Amino acid sequence: MHAMTNVQRGSTTTLEDLAKLAGVSVSTVSRALNDQPSISTRTKQRIWSLAREHDYPFRRYMPAGPIGAEGSIAIVLPRTHGRALPFSHPFFLELIAAIGEAARDRNYDFIVSHVAPANYEDLYLAVTTSRAQGVIFLGQGELHDAFNRLATTDAPFSVWGADIHGRKYCSVGSDNIMGGRKATLHLLRMGRRSIVFLGETDPEATQRRRGYLEALQSMGIEQDPRLTVPVHFELESGEAAVAQLIRRKVQFDGIVASSDLIALGAIRSLKLAGYSVPKDVSVIGYDDMLLSRLSTPSLSTIKQDTKKAGRLLVMRALERAQHGPSERLPTDLIIRESCGG
Repeated sequence: MHAMTNVQRGSTTTLEDLAKLAGVSVSTVSRALNDQPSISTRTKQRIWSLAREHDYPFRRYMPAGPIGAEGSIAIVLPRTHGRALPFSHPFFLELIAAIGEAARDRNYDFIVSHVAPANYEDLYLAVTTSRAQGVIFLGQGELHDAFNRLATTDAPFSVWGADIHGRKYCSVGSDNIMGGRKATLHLLRMGRRSIVFLGETDPEATQRRRGYLEALQSMGIEQDPRLTVPVHFELESGEAAVAQLIRRKVQFDGIVASSDLIALGAIRSLKLAGYSVPKDVSVIGYDDMLLSRLSTPSLSTIKQDTKKAGRLLVMRALERAQHGPSERLPTDLIIRESCGG
């Protein structure tokens, strides 16, 4: 808790008031609010947090952007499974581009933050000590409970991710269960019966696996636990998982991957082992990234509407609508060469 003076929340707060609250000089407060490098990050965070808490209109005195933007939006990638998600992931690049377009339509700049929150305190600092008007988090990782706690504040944020039971914050994402179900049912209708599922244990991949299981059940097929393989959202992880299945002589004729990168890794592994795609094994990914259209064979996939997602994430973050209902975007099955029909 900050030591309180006679400054009351909601009153007209001055630089002198902030200096008293922070226990520093007025010049230090001024330099901190203007993000001067001579002030430590910890001091800046404390002063920005106090400025927000006491409704100090510090943004009025700060440059809005190089070309006079209305404000800015910060994009943050939380940690998942103890590691920071890579900015270079092709799906995130496409989603970030969509957010940038939506921000530009509102005359806002956007920044991609270097921070990778791992707990509630990290999330709180990301939204309360940033000069951005809103923060968009790409992914929930294991931070569902922390986001619920953050939703009890007035912090402006939105989250790209799954709609999890008990959610109190605004999440925008595709209908993961339906997407997994569509992909699996398509392969089943083509006559494939031993279908592998490749995916992580994060909320989105877990829901895609649920759709996979529901599709198997609807066709009266018992799920073989050997065919569900946990992998990271990386090409190399998908390649290694399929190579291991082949070495163990596990029989399969179809693959549903929880991302296009995983699917492309699986195809590479199948080719190296002498399998034909789709003749021997049909493969369907998830995302519809540009790479999926350019691969050989071109990748069948579940399309996520990143453009609409970008617009909704920006709108929810800027309009402080994080307590509203989640947004589930419909998914489309895109048929290309890798599944054979």
